[in-house]
Amino acid sequence: MEPSLTKVLLTNLKNKAITDQDRKRASVHLLDWLACCSLGRLSAAGDVYQAYIDDEADQSEQPCNVVFGDKCYWQDALLMNSALGNVLEMDDIHRSSILHPGPVVIPAALAIAQKHGLPMRNLLNAIVLGYEITIRLGKAIGRSHYQYFHNTATCAAMGASLAVSHLLSLTIEQTLAALGNVGSRTSGLWQMRNEQVLTKQWHNSDAAKTGTMAAILASKGLTGPEYILEGPQGIFKALSDDAMPEKFIKAYDTWRIFDCSFKPWPACRHAHSAIDVVLTALNNIPRAITVNDVQSVAIFTYQDALVFCDKPTPETELQAKFSIQHAVAAVLTWGQPQLTHYYLEQLHELAHTRSIIKVFESPELEGNYPAHYGARCEITLHSGEVITEEIIDTLGDPERPLSLEQIKAKASMLMTAAGLSPNRIDELINMTWANDTSLSLLNTLISAEKTHGHNEKNKTRE
Repeated sequence: MEPSLTKVLLTNLKNKAITDQDRKRASVHLLDWLACCSLGRLSAAGDVYQAYIDDEADQSEQPCNVVFGDKCYWQDALLMNSALGNVLEMDDIHRSSILHPGPVVIPAALAIAQKHGLPMRNLLNAIVLGYEITIRLGKAIGRSHYQYFHNTATCAAMGASLAVSHLLSLTIEQTLAALGNVGSRTSGLWQMRNEQVLTKQWHNSDAAKTGTMAAILASKGLTGPEYILEGPQGIFKALSDDAMPEKFIKAYDTWRIFDCSFKPWPACRHAHSAIDVVLTALNNIPRAITVNDVQSVAIFTYQDALVFCDKPTPETELQAKFSIQHAVAAVLTWGQPQLTHYYLEQLHELAHTRSIIKVFESPELEGNYPAHYGARCEITLHSGEVITEEIIDTLGDPERPLSLEQIKAKASMLMTAAGLSPNRIDELINMTWANDTSLSLLNTLISAEKTHGHNEKNKTRE
């Protein structure tokens, strides 16, 4: 019998070196995730998970903590931290697998590294490996899966499991068991997109928890199905109509973490191409254009952008983050997107501008997707002039990457909004992620701190 896809991949990855440059890249994703969590902790989802932790006994002597919060059992830290990273819709993303590795992989790796007092090097290596299998599975599972399933929940559970398996020094056979068991339980239905609920945060929590527990139990001897992907009742047969198994084991010179994108703006990534193309159009004309000059706007983009973000009348902050109309209206009115542009009180103010913005599918841009998240705009002015612009890739993608300074600025902005002190923020964004650095400094910097912001404005709301 041929070796399973997971065994082939694990054998190949075992022989692939993780370099200082790879660990440096992982540290940037770690910083980006921490920043997203800092403000996500102040959300409605954060309140729910904090209430759960508060019901537990005193945990002040535990080795783990909620990011920028109190000490707690490692299971509780894992559960809450994995719910925080995607609240703002500013988490990292991998385009062609259409998923977000960081919010699931990083909290699982962090919890186990803290629990066992492991060095920074181990944590960063685990992040690289967790991203690798998450992205490979996302690419292999096919577009049909995304119609009903939340790829992040499905695929990143395996990423969490591989990351934890690495930290626990599992053998290949034990890791196969862990991946087999997490694969047998992984899922995440999209129904929650149709209702105003916090299920997306639960998806990530459950994926991180399931992946972590599968690895821990495999270390104790729990066996699992090796052919969980390609088997007759495995993931590819059960959850996809167009799986491409060869993509799971394809050889690459670099780690897949380098293919990820960083989000510059507080909205669903499917709205970013529309934001970017309008900003580009406005920046490329020689004179200033105000929203009062605009008669109508047509946005042409790929199909999933319409499926997720064609919402002309958002009623909540979360819906605004999934509204191309709101995103473009905010750009026309205020310029570069800010967190405040998605506050509830801004929704009514932009109602008229949203009504003049229409969204259409472009066959050409759909053909480029998901390898490229592109958009085209036609801005018609009252004067009759039509301003057109097109982008193939969106700011933050590997072809148009954010600089390290831009990522640090984003992190600083989010942590400032969360009320962290300037000294704490400065230490975090300028931390040296050396290979031999213990987790003690990181643990100190992400521990609880008295906030300095205005509570009501710092509160994020789903």
